[in-house]
Amino acid sequence: FLKGSLMYGDRWPRKTRSLGAFSEVVMAREKATGKMVAIKCIPKKALKGKETSIENEIAVLRRIKHENIVALEDIYESSNHLYLIMQLVSGGELFDRIVEKGFYTEMDASRLIRQVLDAVNYLHSMGIVHRDLKPENLLYFSPHDESKIMISDFGLSKMEGTGDVMATACGTPGYVAPEVLAQKPYSKAVDCWSIGVIAYILLCGYPPFYDENDSKLFEQILKADYEFDAPYWDDISDSAKDFISCLMEKDPEKRFTCDQALQHPWIAGGTALCKNIHESVSRQMRKNFAKSKWRQAFNATAVIRHMRRLQLGTSFGSSIHNANSVSNPQSRAPAKSQSVDCAPSSL
Repeated sequence: FLKGSLMYGDRWPRKTRSLGAFSEVVMAREKATGKMVAIKCIPKKALKGKETSIENEIAVLRRIKHENIVALEDIYESSNHLYLIMQLVSGGELFDRIVEKGFYTEMDASRLIRQVLDAVNYLHSMGIVHRDLKPENLLYFSPHDESKIMISDFGLSKMEGTGDVMATACGTPGYVAPEVLAQKPYSKAVDCWSIGVIAYILLCGYPPFYDENDSKLFEQILKADYEFDAPYWDDISDSAKDFISCLMEKDPEKRFTCDQALQHPWIAGGTALCKNIHESVSRQMRKNFAKSKWRQAFNATAVIRHMRRLQLGTSFGSSIHNANSVSNPQSRAPAKSQSVDCAPSSL
């Protein structure tokens, strides 16, 4: 099995969506060295008609090497499956680790975001846009307290300069940039927006955009309609709020790049506060990030169909031009929600 070089170990309690079907991630041990790896097992029947997508993911993974990006180590195949042999990361998901902590500060959040910015800046320098940055794709390398963070899931990534204009609406609704929802041609700036959303959540524990009504949710994103609600943001520095505002800028031309964000005082200048915000943030994370539409992905066809069904009409296309407004009471945060009509993404 697998050329006889690997043997299965424990199955992870984690299944991933890949190219329209569930794939499975399992742990395995390399017989010769004893090294543990993660294997993403993709049924070949799920690849029919989607060969270009998996070829793109593999091409991206083969090009990149960064200390904060999960590495592709090898590829095998059997008669029924394609196996991506990945670097094993065993520290768990970002939010889970934060909730488990007893002490958590702005400085901790700043250090996390700096690692993400470093990795995404590297991707952008290589002409690669991730397009699906979200907390579920940020994994700790090990269970150690000082473990680094790792970016995973390149199933929706795209290489710039391939001749294709990026205009497909893809990603996870709560983290996508306004220009993606508006079906405008977009650039690597969409990743910077997503990092801003992640930073926002890291500092308060709830999302910047949410509404039980899906049309209103999309309108909020299209308008960049968010605010820093009291009392949840009262103990957060103005520098942190400015940093987030620079990334969650509606106009992609004015939005900070990763390089600019890395030079912001909240990342590079020591302005992040050291006050313990764990109790407030972890309480909101437990409340808001169990099962919600934030974990789902979508494509342009599904969004258009959904918006039409909700009779959003022309406002969907025009609302991107509206000026920024601020109206996001914390009561919008998702305690429970129904699924958006979505197409799955790959891990």
